Amino acid sequence: MNPTELEEHVPALHLELPRSRARTARRRTPGLGTTILRVAGSWRLAIAVTDATMALLGVAAAAIVASASGAAVGSPWILALFTPLVVAQIALRGNYRSLIHTPVLDNLRTTISATSLVTMLLVTVGSLAHQQDIAPVMARTWIFASVALVLGRVLLGSIHRWTRVHGVVSTPALIVGAGEVGNHVARRLMSRPEYGLEPVGFIDPDPVPVDGGRAVPVMGGLDDLDEVLEVTGAGHVIIAFSSLPDRLLLPLARVCVARGTPVSLVPRLFESVNLRFVLQHVGGMPLVSLGAVDPKGWQFAIKHGVDRVVALLTLIALWPVFAITALAIKIDSPGPVLFRQRRVGRDGHEFDLLKFRSMRLPRDPDDGFRPRNGHAPGGVEGRDRRTLTGRLIRRLSIDELPQLLNVLRGEMSLIGPRPERPEYVSLFCEDLHGYTARHRVKAGITGWAQVHGLRGQTSLADRVEWDNHYIENWSLWLDLKITIMTFAAVLRGE
Repeated sequence: MNPTELEEHVPALHLELPRSRARTARRRTPGLGTTILRVAGSWRLAIAVTDATMALLGVAAAAIVASASGAAVGSPWILALFTPLVVAQIALRGNYRSLIHTPVLDNLRTTISATSLVTMLLVTVGSLAHQQDIAPVMARTWIFASVALVLGRVLLGSIHRWTRVHGVVSTPALIVGAGEVGNHVARRLMSRPEYGLEPVGFIDPDPVPVDGGRAVPVMGGLDDLDEVLEVTGAGHVIIAFSSLPDRLLLPLARVCVARGTPVSLVPRLFESVNLRFVLQHVGGMPLVSLGAVDPKGWQFAIKHGVDRVVALLTLIALWPVFAITALAIKIDSPGPVLFRQRRVGRDGHEFDLLKFRSMRLPRDPDDGFRPRNGHAPGGVEGRDRRTLTGRLIRRLSIDELPQLLNVLRGEMSLIGPRPERPEYVSLFCEDLHGYTARHRVKAGITGWAQVHGLRGQTSLADRVEWDNHYIENWSLWLDLKITIMTFAAVLRGE
Protein backbone atom coordinates (compact mmCIF):
# COMPACT_ATOMS: atom_id res chain seq x y z
CA MET A 1 0.00 0.00 0.00
CA ASN A 2 1.51 3.33 -1.02
CA PRO A 3 1.33 6.61 0.93
CA THR A 4 -1.51 7.94 -1.21
CA GLU A 5 -3.68 4.90 -0.48
CA LEU A 6 -2.83 5.11 3.20
CA GLU A 7 -3.85 8.76 3.37
CA GLU A 8 -7.30 7.84 2.10
CA HIS A 9 -7.90 6.07 5.42
CA VAL A 10 -7.33 9.31 7.35
CA PRO A 11 -9.87 11.95 6.28
CA ALA A 12 -8.82 15.51 5.44
CA LEU A 13 -5.21 15.00 6.39
CA HIS A 14 -4.09 18.05 4.40
CA LEU A 15 -6.45 20.66 5.87
CA GLU A 16 -4.81 23.88 7.04
CA LEU A 17 -4.12 24.52 10.69
CA PRO A 18 -6.76 26.58 12.47
CA ARG A 19 -5.53 30.16 12.77
CA SER A 20 -5.42 30.10 16.57
CA ARG A 21 -3.29 27.00 16.51
CA ALA A 22 -1.19 28.04 13.54
CA ARG A 23 0.07 31.01 15.55
CA THR A 24 1.39 28.64 18.24
CA ALA A 25 3.33 26.59 15.71
CA ARG A 26 6.72 27.82 14.62
CA ARG A 27 8.50 26.62 11.55
CA ARG A 28 11.64 24.80 12.55
CA THR A 29 14.81 24.24 10.60
CA PRO A 30 17.33 21.51 11.35
CA GLY A 31 20.13 22.60 13.69
CA LEU A 32 23.80 22.48 12.78
CA GLY A 33 24.37 19.27 14.72
CA THR A 34 21.42 17.55 13.07
CA THR A 35 22.60 18.65 9.62
CA ILE A 36 26.12 17.35 10.28
CA LEU A 37 24.77 13.97 11.34
CA ARG A 38 22.54 13.72 8.29
CA VAL A 39 25.46 14.53 6.01
CA ALA A 40 27.61 11.96 7.80
CA GLY A 41 24.94 9.34 7.23
CA SER A 42 23.40 9.08 10.72
CA TRP A 43 24.52 8.43 14.23
CA ARG A 44 24.30 4.68 13.65
CA LEU A 45 26.96 4.93 10.95
CA ALA A 46 29.17 6.94 13.31
CA ILE A 47 28.89 4.20 15.93
CA ALA A 48 29.75 1.46 13.43
CA VAL A 49 32.74 3.37 12.07
CA THR A 50 33.98 4.06 15.61
CA ASP A 51 33.64 0.39 16.56
CA ALA A 52 35.55 -0.73 13.48
CA THR A 53 38.29 1.85 14.08
CA MET A 54 38.74 0.96 17.74
CA ALA A 55 38.74 -2.78 17.00
CA LEU A 56 41.48 -2.24 14.40
CA LEU A 57 43.48 -0.18 16.89
CA GLY A 58 43.10 -2.97 19.45
CA VAL A 59 44.35 -5.57 16.98
CA ALA A 60 47.29 -3.34 15.99
CA ALA A 61 48.19 -2.64 19.63
CA ALA A 62 48.13 -6.36 20.46
CA ALA A 63 50.41 -7.11 17.49
CA ILE A 64 52.85 -4.32 18.45
CA VAL A 65 53.08 -5.47 22.06
CA ALA A 66 53.55 -9.09 20.96
CA SER A 67 56.28 -8.12 18.50
CA ALA A 68 58.10 -5.98 21.09
CA SER A 69 58.07 -8.81 23.62
CA GLY A 70 59.15 -11.46 21.14
CA ALA A 71 55.86 -13.38 21.34
CA ALA A 72 53.95 -14.81 18.40
CA VAL A 73 52.02 -12.14 16.46
CA GLY A 74 49.56 -14.55 14.91
CA SER A 75 48.28 -15.36 11.46
CA PRO A 76 47.43 -12.21 9.45
CA TRP A 77 44.32 -13.71 7.89
CA ILE A 78 42.86 -14.68 11.27
CA LEU A 79 43.55 -11.22 12.72
CA ALA A 80 42.06 -9.64 9.59
CA LEU A 81 38.78 -11.44 10.29
CA PHE A 82 38.52 -10.11 13.85
CA THR A 83 37.27 -6.57 13.14
CA PRO A 84 34.55 -7.35 10.53
CA LEU A 85 33.29 -10.25 12.65
CA VAL A 86 33.07 -8.08 15.76
CA VAL A 87 31.16 -5.34 13.91
CA ALA A 88 28.86 -7.98 12.39
CA GLN A 89 28.21 -9.49 15.83
CA ILE A 90 27.35 -6.12 17.32
CA ALA A 91 25.02 -5.42 14.39
CA LEU A 92 23.29 -8.80 14.77
CA ARG A 93 22.63 -7.97 18.42
CA GLY A 94 20.70 -4.88 17.29
CA ASN A 95 23.22 -2.39 18.68
CA TYR A 96 23.15 -0.22 15.56
CA ARG A 97 19.39 0.22 15.53
CA SER A 98 17.96 3.70 15.90
CA LEU A 99 16.75 3.81 19.50
CA ILE A 100 15.55 6.72 21.60
CA HIS A 101 17.97 5.89 24.39
CA THR A 102 20.56 3.18 24.89
CA PRO A 103 22.52 3.37 28.17
CA VAL A 104 26.30 3.27 27.79
CA LEU A 105 26.61 0.33 30.19
CA ASP A 106 24.22 -1.76 28.09
CA ASN A 107 26.33 -0.97 25.03
CA LEU A 108 29.47 -2.06 26.85
CA ARG A 109 27.93 -5.40 27.80
CA THR A 110 27.00 -6.04 24.17
CA THR A 111 30.45 -4.98 22.96
CA ILE A 112 32.40 -7.23 25.35
CA SER A 113 30.06 -10.13 24.66
CA ALA A 114 30.63 -9.73 20.90
CA THR A 115 34.43 -9.60 21.19
CA SER A 116 34.40 -12.65 23.47
CA LEU A 117 32.31 -14.70 21.04
CA VAL A 118 34.44 -13.73 18.03
CA THR A 119 37.63 -14.52 19.95
CA MET A 120 36.37 -18.01 20.82
CA LEU A 121 35.30 -18.56 17.21
CA LEU A 122 38.70 -17.57 15.80
CA VAL A 123 40.55 -19.67 18.39
CA THR A 124 38.52 -22.65 17.22
CA VAL A 125 39.15 -21.87 13.55
CA GLY A 126 42.86 -21.35 14.18
CA SER A 127 43.14 -24.64 16.06
CA LEU A 128 41.44 -26.52 13.23
CA ALA A 129 43.88 -24.83 10.80
CA HIS A 130 46.81 -25.99 12.98
CA GLN A 131 47.80 -22.44 13.89
CA GLN A 132 50.30 -22.62 16.74
CA ASP A 133 49.92 -20.37 19.78
CA ILE A 134 46.54 -19.14 18.51
CA ALA A 135 45.06 -19.02 22.02
CA PRO A 136 47.56 -16.53 23.54
CA VAL A 137 47.48 -14.44 20.35
CA MET A 138 43.70 -14.11 20.44
CA ALA A 139 43.70 -13.58 24.20
CA ARG A 140 45.91 -10.50 23.75
CA THR A 141 43.79 -9.34 20.85
CA TRP A 142 40.60 -9.76 22.90
CA ILE A 143 42.00 -7.72 25.82
CA PHE A 144 43.31 -4.83 23.69
CA ALA A 145 40.30 -4.75 21.37
CA SER A 146 37.80 -4.90 24.25
CA VAL A 147 39.51 -2.04 26.07
CA ALA A 148 39.68 0.02 22.86
CA LEU A 149 36.03 -0.61 22.02
CA VAL A 150 34.91 0.25 25.54
CA LEU A 151 36.89 3.51 25.49
CA GLY A 152 35.46 4.35 22.08
CA ARG A 153 31.89 3.68 23.21
CA VAL A 154 32.32 5.70 26.42
CA LEU A 155 33.77 8.64 24.49
CA LEU A 156 31.12 8.48 21.77
CA GLY A 157 28.35 8.06 24.35
CA SER A 158 29.59 11.10 26.28
CA ILE A 159 29.66 13.18 23.09
CA HIS A 160 26.20 11.97 22.12
CA ARG A 161 24.76 12.78 25.55
CA TRP A 162 26.43 16.20 25.61
CA THR A 163 25.06 17.16 22.19
CA ARG A 164 21.56 16.15 23.24
CA VAL A 165 21.61 17.75 26.69
CA HIS A 166 22.88 21.04 25.23
CA GLY A 167 20.41 21.01 22.35
CA VAL A 168 22.99 20.62 19.59
CA VAL A 169 21.24 17.49 18.34
CA SER A 170 17.55 17.01 19.12
CA THR A 171 14.51 15.79 17.23
CA PRO A 172 11.19 17.68 17.47
CA ALA A 173 8.45 15.26 18.53
CA LEU A 174 4.65 15.33 18.23
CA ILE A 175 2.53 13.47 20.76
CA VAL A 176 -0.84 12.07 19.69
CA GLY A 177 -3.07 12.19 22.76
CA ALA A 178 -3.06 15.19 25.11
CA GLY A 179 -4.36 13.42 28.22
CA GLU A 180 -2.55 12.61 31.45
CA VAL A 181 -0.37 9.91 29.87
CA GLY A 182 0.60 12.06 26.88
CA ASN A 183 1.37 15.00 29.15
CA HIS A 184 3.51 12.76 31.36
CA VAL A 185 5.46 11.61 28.30
CA ALA A 186 6.03 15.24 27.28
CA ARG A 187 7.23 16.26 30.73
CA ARG A 188 9.50 13.25 31.00
CA LEU A 189 11.14 14.02 27.64
CA MET A 190 11.58 17.67 28.63
CA SER A 191 13.19 16.73 31.94
CA ARG A 192 15.50 14.18 30.27
CA PRO A 193 17.02 15.90 27.22
CA GLU A 194 19.50 13.02 26.86
CA TYR A 195 16.69 11.11 25.11
CA GLY A 196 17.08 13.54 22.22
CA LEU A 197 13.36 14.17 21.67
CA GLU A 198 11.96 17.69 22.10
CA PRO A 199 8.14 17.78 22.44
CA VAL A 200 6.70 20.58 20.32
CA GLY A 201 2.97 19.91 20.56
CA PHE A 202 0.02 17.55 20.91
CA ILE A 203 -2.38 16.23 18.32
CA ASP A 204 -5.79 15.59 19.85
CA PRO A 205 -9.26 16.43 18.46
CA ASP A 206 -10.86 16.36 21.92
CA PRO A 207 -8.25 17.12 24.60
CA VAL A 208 -9.33 16.52 28.19
CA PRO A 209 -8.22 18.75 31.10
CA VAL A 210 -5.01 17.67 32.86
CA ASP A 211 -3.68 18.53 36.30
CA GLY A 212 -1.05 21.26 36.31
CA GLY A 213 -1.56 22.25 32.67
CA ARG A 214 0.05 20.86 29.53
CA ALA A 215 3.77 20.92 28.90
CA VAL A 216 3.28 21.94 25.23
CA PRO A 217 0.26 23.27 23.29
CA VAL A 218 -2.40 21.29 21.45
CA MET A 219 -1.83 22.04 17.76
CA GLY A 220 -4.84 20.47 16.19
CA GLY A 221 -6.75 17.30 15.55
CA LEU A 222 -6.06 14.28 13.43
CA ASP A 223 -6.79 16.09 10.19
CA ASP A 224 -4.14 18.70 11.04
CA LEU A 225 -1.30 16.19 11.39
CA ASP A 226 0.28 16.67 7.98
CA GLU A 227 0.38 20.45 8.29
CA VAL A 228 1.70 20.32 11.87
CA LEU A 229 4.47 17.94 10.84
CA GLU A 230 5.42 20.34 8.08
CA VAL A 231 5.30 23.49 10.22
CA THR A 232 7.09 22.11 13.29
CA GLY A 233 9.58 19.95 11.42
CA ALA A 234 8.72 17.08 13.77
CA GLY A 235 10.85 14.02 13.10
CA HIS A 236 9.18 11.64 15.57
CA VAL A 237 5.58 10.86 16.50
CA ILE A 238 4.60 9.32 19.84
CA ILE A 239 1.11 7.83 20.14
CA ALA A 240 -0.09 7.99 23.73
CA PHE A 241 -3.58 7.28 25.06
CA SER A 242 -6.16 9.22 23.08
CA SER A 243 -9.91 9.56 22.68
CA LEU A 244 -9.40 8.55 19.04
CA PRO A 245 -10.51 5.01 18.13
CA ASP A 246 -7.84 2.51 17.09
CA ARG A 247 -9.32 2.31 13.59
CA LEU A 248 -8.02 5.87 13.03
CA LEU A 249 -4.74 5.55 14.96
CA LEU A 250 -3.57 2.53 12.97
CA PRO A 251 -3.67 4.21 9.52
CA LEU A 252 -2.22 7.33 11.16
CA ALA A 253 0.82 5.32 12.27
CA ARG A 254 1.14 3.78 8.80
CA VAL A 255 1.05 7.21 7.14
CA CYS A 256 3.84 8.44 9.42
CA VAL A 257 5.96 5.38 8.64
CA ALA A 258 5.33 5.88 4.91
CA ARG A 259 6.56 9.47 5.28
CA GLY A 260 9.75 8.19 6.92
CA THR A 261 8.76 9.57 10.33
CA PRO A 262 9.52 7.15 13.20
CA VAL A 263 6.55 6.23 15.39
CA SER A 264 6.59 5.11 19.03
CA LEU A 265 3.61 3.76 20.96
CA VAL A 266 2.76 3.86 24.66
CA PRO A 267 1.22 0.38 25.15
CA ARG A 268 -1.98 -0.25 27.04
CA LEU A 269 -1.37 -1.55 30.58
CA PHE A 270 2.12 -0.05 30.27
CA GLU A 271 2.59 -0.26 34.06
CA SER A 272 2.70 -4.08 33.73
CA VAL A 273 5.07 -4.26 30.74
CA ASN A 274 8.64 -5.13 31.70
CA LEU A 275 11.71 -6.75 30.18
CA ARG A 276 10.29 -10.20 30.95
CA PHE A 277 7.39 -9.93 28.50
CA VAL A 278 7.19 -12.49 25.69
CA LEU A 279 5.74 -11.64 22.26
CA GLN A 280 3.87 -14.51 20.61
CA HIS A 281 1.46 -14.79 17.69
CA VAL A 282 -1.85 -16.58 17.38
CA GLY A 283 -2.26 -16.55 13.63
CA GLY A 284 -1.77 -12.90 12.73
CA MET A 285 -2.75 -11.66 16.20
CA PRO A 286 0.16 -10.70 18.51
CA LEU A 287 -0.12 -11.75 22.15
CA VAL A 288 2.11 -10.29 24.84
CA SER A 289 2.64 -12.58 27.82
CA LEU A 290 3.56 -10.59 30.90
CA GLY A 291 6.36 -11.83 33.16
CA ALA A 292 6.19 -10.96 36.85
CA VAL A 293 9.06 -10.64 39.30
CA ASP A 294 8.90 -12.74 42.47
CA PRO A 295 10.61 -10.90 45.35
CA LYS A 296 10.35 -14.05 47.48
CA GLY A 297 11.72 -16.41 44.82
CA TRP A 298 15.10 -18.07 44.49
CA GLN A 299 16.62 -15.22 42.46
CA PHE A 300 16.10 -12.71 45.26
CA ALA A 301 17.34 -15.29 47.76
CA ILE A 302 20.62 -15.36 45.83
CA LYS A 303 20.63 -11.55 45.69
CA HIS A 304 20.22 -11.28 49.47
CA GLY A 305 22.91 -13.89 50.07
CA VAL A 306 25.33 -11.98 47.86
CA ASP A 307 24.32 -8.76 49.67
CA ARG A 308 25.40 -10.15 53.04
CA VAL A 309 28.70 -11.52 51.76
CA VAL A 310 29.57 -8.23 50.03
CA ALA A 311 28.48 -6.23 53.10
CA LEU A 312 30.70 -8.33 55.39
CA LEU A 313 33.73 -8.07 53.10
CA THR A 314 33.21 -4.32 52.68
CA LEU A 315 32.94 -3.79 56.43
CA ILE A 316 36.22 -5.66 56.95
CA ALA A 317 37.96 -3.74 54.14
CA LEU A 318 36.72 -0.31 55.28
CA TRP A 319 37.23 -0.61 59.04
CA PRO A 320 39.93 2.14 58.97
CA VAL A 321 37.40 4.48 57.31
CA PHE A 322 34.85 3.66 60.03
CA ALA A 323 37.40 4.30 62.77
CA ILE A 324 38.63 7.62 61.35
CA THR A 325 35.07 8.83 60.67
CA ALA A 326 33.90 7.92 64.18
CA LEU A 327 36.87 9.77 65.73
CA ALA A 328 36.26 12.86 63.57
CA ILE A 329 32.57 12.96 64.55
CA LYS A 330 33.37 12.74 68.27
CA ILE A 331 35.97 15.52 68.03
CA ASP A 332 33.74 17.78 65.89
CA SER A 333 30.62 17.87 68.07
CA PRO A 334 29.11 16.21 71.16
CA GLY A 335 26.71 13.34 70.71
CA PRO A 336 26.62 9.73 69.51
CA VAL A 337 28.63 8.57 66.49
CA LEU A 338 25.70 6.76 64.90
CA PHE A 339 22.34 8.26 64.00
CA ARG A 340 19.36 5.91 64.26
CA GLN A 341 15.99 6.50 62.62
CA ARG A 342 12.94 4.29 62.21
CA ARG A 343 12.29 3.34 58.60
CA VAL A 344 9.84 1.05 56.79
CA GLY A 345 11.24 -1.87 54.82
CA ARG A 346 10.02 -5.00 53.08
CA ASP A 347 6.39 -5.99 53.78
CA GLY A 348 5.97 -2.89 55.95
CA HIS A 349 8.34 -4.06 58.69
CA GLU A 350 10.03 -1.26 60.62
CA PHE A 351 13.72 -1.19 61.54
CA ASP A 352 16.37 1.24 62.79
CA LEU A 353 18.34 2.64 59.85
CA LEU A 354 21.95 3.48 60.77
CA LYS A 355 24.01 6.42 59.57
CA PHE A 356 27.07 8.28 60.74
CA ARG A 357 25.78 11.38 62.54
CA SER A 358 26.39 14.40 60.32
CA MET A 359 24.44 17.05 62.27
CA ARG A 360 24.52 18.69 65.66
CA LEU A 361 21.88 17.46 68.05
CA PRO A 362 18.74 19.65 67.75
CA ARG A 363 17.65 21.88 70.59
CA ASP A 364 14.03 21.42 69.60
CA PRO A 365 13.13 17.84 68.54
CA ASP A 366 10.44 19.15 66.19
CA ASP A 367 11.32 22.15 64.04
CA GLY A 368 8.04 21.93 62.11
CA PHE A 369 9.56 20.71 58.83
CA ARG A 370 7.12 19.41 56.25
CA PRO A 371 8.09 18.37 52.68
CA ARG A 372 6.75 20.48 49.84
CA ASN A 373 3.66 19.18 48.10
CA GLY A 374 4.61 16.36 45.72
CA HIS A 375 8.18 16.18 47.03
CA ALA A 376 9.91 13.61 49.19
CA PRO A 377 11.62 14.52 52.47
CA GLY A 378 15.38 14.19 52.88
CA GLY A 379 18.59 16.14 52.71
CA VAL A 380 18.69 19.18 54.96
CA GLU A 381 15.26 19.50 56.58
CA GLY A 382 14.63 22.83 58.25
CA ARG A 383 17.57 24.58 59.89
CA ASP A 384 20.97 23.49 58.58
CA ARG A 385 22.71 21.75 61.51
CA ARG A 386 25.44 19.99 59.54
CA THR A 387 28.86 19.89 61.12
CA LEU A 388 32.12 20.38 59.25
CA THR A 389 32.72 16.63 59.34
CA GLY A 390 29.10 16.03 58.39
CA ARG A 391 29.38 18.11 55.24
CA LEU A 392 32.42 16.13 54.14
CA ILE A 393 31.03 12.67 54.82
CA ARG A 394 27.75 13.57 53.12
CA ARG A 395 29.56 14.76 50.01
CA LEU A 396 31.47 11.46 49.87
CA SER A 397 28.39 9.42 50.96
CA ILE A 398 30.43 8.02 53.86
CA ASP A 399 27.50 8.75 56.19
CA GLU A 400 25.59 5.88 54.51
CA LEU A 401 28.26 3.20 55.21
CA PRO A 402 26.82 2.01 58.58
CA GLN A 403 23.82 0.72 56.61
CA LEU A 404 26.09 -2.19 55.67
CA LEU A 405 25.24 -3.41 59.19
CA ASN A 406 21.53 -3.21 58.27
CA VAL A 407 22.32 -5.33 55.20
CA LEU A 408 24.28 -7.83 57.30
CA ARG A 409 21.31 -8.14 59.68
CA GLY A 410 18.96 -8.79 56.75
CA GLU A 411 16.97 -5.58 57.19
CA MET A 412 18.16 -3.99 53.95
CA SER A 413 19.72 -4.83 50.60
CA LEU A 414 22.65 -3.16 48.87
CA ILE A 415 20.38 -2.13 45.98
CA GLY A 416 16.71 -1.24 46.29
CA PRO A 417 14.25 1.60 46.92
CA ARG A 418 15.32 3.94 49.70
CA PRO A 419 13.30 3.38 52.90
CA GLU A 420 11.11 6.11 54.35
CA ARG A 421 9.96 7.08 57.84
CA PRO A 422 6.68 5.50 59.08
CA GLU A 423 4.83 8.81 59.40
CA TYR A 424 5.57 9.70 55.78
CA VAL A 425 4.82 6.20 54.51
CA SER A 426 1.28 6.34 55.90
CA LEU A 427 0.80 9.73 54.26
CA PHE A 428 2.27 8.80 50.88
CA CYS A 429 0.35 5.51 50.68
CA GLU A 430 -2.91 7.49 50.81
CA ASP A 431 -1.91 10.23 48.40
CA LEU A 432 0.28 8.54 45.80
CA HIS A 433 -0.76 5.67 43.54
CA GLY A 434 1.78 2.83 43.45
CA TYR A 435 3.74 3.90 46.51
CA THR A 436 3.07 0.71 48.48
CA ALA A 437 4.54 -1.42 45.64
CA ARG A 438 8.05 -0.47 46.78
CA HIS A 439 7.59 -2.54 49.94
CA ARG A 440 7.59 -5.78 47.93
CA VAL A 441 11.40 -5.82 48.18
CA LYS A 442 13.98 -4.90 50.78
CA ALA A 443 15.02 -1.28 50.94
CA GLY A 444 18.47 -0.46 49.59
CA ILE A 445 21.49 1.69 50.39
CA THR A 446 21.33 2.97 46.82
CA GLY A 447 18.75 2.52 44.08
CA TRP A 448 17.61 3.18 40.52
CA ALA A 449 15.95 6.47 41.51
CA GLN A 450 19.03 7.71 43.40
CA VAL A 451 21.47 7.16 40.52
CA HIS A 452 19.14 9.19 38.30
CA GLY A 453 19.39 12.21 40.60
CA LEU A 454 16.22 11.63 42.65
CA ARG A 455 17.76 12.15 46.06
CA GLY A 456 16.68 14.44 48.87
CA GLN A 457 13.68 16.68 48.34
CA THR A 458 12.89 15.74 44.76
CA SER A 459 9.69 14.69 42.99
CA LEU A 460 8.05 11.87 44.90
CA ALA A 461 6.04 10.67 41.89
CA ASP A 462 9.22 10.41 39.79
CA ARG A 463 10.97 8.51 42.57
CA VAL A 464 8.11 6.03 42.81
CA GLU A 465 8.11 5.58 39.02
CA TRP A 466 11.85 4.80 38.92
CA ASP A 467 11.73 2.51 41.99
CA ASN A 468 8.81 0.47 40.66
CA HIS A 469 10.59 0.22 37.30
CA TYR A 470 13.56 -1.29 39.16
CA ILE A 471 11.38 -3.88 40.89
CA GLU A 472 9.50 -4.88 37.74
CA ASN A 473 12.70 -5.18 35.67
CA TRP A 474 15.07 -6.46 38.34
CA SER A 475 18.08 -8.53 37.34
CA LEU A 476 21.60 -9.07 38.66
CA TRP A 477 22.83 -7.05 35.67
CA LEU A 478 20.60 -4.12 36.69
CA ASP A 479 22.05 -4.30 40.22
CA LEU A 480 25.57 -4.22 38.74
CA LYS A 481 24.64 -1.19 36.59
CA ILE A 482 23.33 0.66 39.64
CA THR A 483 26.49 -0.18 41.58
CA ILE A 484 28.70 1.23 38.80
CA MET A 485 26.51 4.33 38.45
CA THR A 486 26.60 4.86 42.23
CA PHE A 487 30.41 4.83 42.30
CA ALA A 488 30.44 7.23 39.34
CA ALA A 489 28.04 9.59 41.16
CA VAL A 490 30.18 9.49 44.33
CA LEU A 491 33.33 10.29 42.34
CA ARG A 492 31.53 13.24 40.74
CA GLY A 493 30.58 14.49 44.20
CA GLU A 494 26.85 13.95 43.71
